[in-house]
Amino acid sequence: MTTTIQFETQTKALIDDLKSVCANYGLGNDGNEFKIITQVFLYKFLNDKYVYELKQLEPSLAEAEDFDEALKKYSDDELELLGMQISENTAHIAPKNFLSRLFEQQNQPKFAEIFDQTLLDIAKANNDIFSVSTQGGEKIILFENISKYVSDNRDAFCKALVNKLVGFSFEHIFTQKFDFFATIFEYLIKDYNSNSGGKYAEYFTPHAVAKIMAACLVPEQNVNNVTCYDPSAGSGTLLMNLAHAIGEDKCTIYSQDISQKSSALLRLNLILNNLVHSIQNIIQGNTILSPYHKQENGQLEKFDFIVSNPPFKLDFSDYSADLDSKANKERFFAGIPRVPAKKKESMAIYLLFIQHIMYSLRDKTGKAAIVVPTGFITAQSGIDKKIRQKLVESKMLAGVVSMPSNIFASTGTNVSILFLDKANTEEVVLIDASNLGTKVKEGKNQKTVLSEAEEQQIIDVFNTKEAKDDFSVVVSYDDIKAKNYSLSAGQYFEVKIEYVDITAEEFTNKIKGFETNLESLFAESKRLEKEIQNNFKSLRYE
Repeated sequence: MTTTIQFETQTKALIDDLKSVCANYGLGNDGNEFKIITQVFLYKFLNDKYVYELKQLEPSLAEAEDFDEALKKYSDDELELLGMQISENTAHIAPKNFLSRLFEQQNQPKFAEIFDQTLLDIAKANNDIFSVSTQGGEKIILFENISKYVSDNRDAFCKALVNKLVGFSFEHIFTQKFDFFATIFEYLIKDYNSNSGGKYAEYFTPHAVAKIMAACLVPEQNVNNVTCYDPSAGSGTLLMNLAHAIGEDKCTIYSQDISQKSSALLRLNLILNNLVHSIQNIIQGNTILSPYHKQENGQLEKFDFIVSNPPFKLDFSDYSADLDSKANKERFFAGIPRVPAKKKESMAIYLLFIQHIMYSLRDKTGKAAIVVPTGFITAQSGIDKKIRQKLVESKMLAGVVSMPSNIFASTGTNVSILFLDKANTEEVVLIDASNLGTKVKEGKNQKTVLSEAEEQQIIDVFNTKEAKDDFSVVVSYDDIKAKNYSLSAGQYFEVKIEYVDITAEEFTNKIKGFETNLESLFAESKRLEKEIQNNFKSLRYE
């Protein structure tokens, strides 16, 4: 445990050092800073992972005092043979592109060019497995020229970055699991995944929400060879938690997101969490307009598990007319939100994501968890209600968890988690967790934080379908129909009236007390009326 904490501290210090270098060269809070930080961090990680794998294969390299000098004694053929034994989940790096070799060249003229070329060589060598695809088929490679983002002193800038990378090695933490790398990833991108990104704002889903969604979708690790999909993946927090709940080696990840930045961060998240085999399924593109993942017959792919925290409001008026086509009638069965005359940015795009997810679930067994605005679960008309009716009539609803307010620090919208399950033909569990959590300040915003015990309470009640007073109810599909398809737990709670036994004498005394109190109040009221009338009579115009 101490070693893990030590390396977590060192890793965070490395990230801070890289950010400090960027700040010193005028890139602090610059729009391109995140590209530099994430790519340099990834280069360091991949370099150390490859070195680690070589040492696992060749004990003499692990025992050598100077790894680089020992490696230089190997012929090209011997190195090629070693490289062939390394897993394809590890990026292959030619010895000339090792960090140690780059460090040796830091005083060479035009070092920035050497630095950039090193990263480009690695990207080219690993293009097939590590590239993210766009909707149109373009490849977004691992690395790009980094020095171009600095106006002056490019050699010194690249030298400063390299010197920060050689302070310690990741080699001792490759045996760590999800929780360690999730913490590191969150720290790495905490300044770059926010709602400051303009139209396509990116929000980091709180760990508590992601954990609850995954644990309720996968109560036990008894699934194998399944597909997991997020149509609005962002940086992949939900997918990583889901994959961890299932087992990273038991699932394949699929995603699509319109943001190039988010797709790059998701790739990094997959690499850190030993899900490299799924990078080829990351697609940068518009899911609603042009869903990418399809079957051989051209129909949309169906998935075993789907998770999503879609954007709630977004202006999609520039392509909304294209959605109202014959091909989309079945996918968007409940309709497409109208374009408002004003405030186009208020268009409820999440309603399209919910319908897309319902359409993309595997028949009979598919499960999904979707973050929705809490207003969705009680809306009495429109697309919202049509979707809920479909969920109930098709018997594909597992339950709803209404979360505390401000569970997202970046938005004041109250949210609920909608759980779908095509195998759940009987009872539905509805939870009102709105009173849980502790209020804390996060920057200028207030945030509600759930304790581990509160998270586990939600998970346990949901998975066991337990009814608890003023917290959860278990209802039938018929019960939901009778309540006009409301999915709010509060509307199903019993109204309790407490009765107290009293004697006839006690009853008489109470009534007399009420009468005396009323007489006193009426007398005071008459006095005030007279006083107000007298004050009015005394008013004069001057």
